[in-house]
Amino acid sequence: VQLQASGGGLVQPGGSLRLSCIASPALLPVMGWFRQAPGKERDMVARMIYGGQPMYADAVKGRFTISRDNAKNMVYLQMNSLKPEDTAVYYCNALSRNTGTNYWGQGTQVTVSS
Repeated sequence: VQLQASGGGLVQPGGSLRLSCIASPALLPVMGWFRQAPGKERDMVARMIYGGQPMYADAVKGRFTISRDNAKNMVYLQMNSLKPEDTAVYYCNALSRNTGTNYWGQGTQVTVSS
């Protein structure tokens, strides 16, 4: 699975961004978004299993929403009420439950600053 993320950028605190990720040849049942800030580990932001309820990190609950469009092989992360601490490189992720393999996109930078 190849993943291509886009949509990052510079936004002021309180603003919004929508990240997009296209999967080739197709989405896997388990798709998610992770982020990594400088000097920190890569952490899960949001994950969804097809047909199930999405899961969110406590830090983003109520502000971020993950969604997927299977027909377009796309997964999205809508980020609202952004805070400076959301600044990180965001990675699209696909998990193969059959093999346990994690697939990663190239990352897209999100910077929240005034």
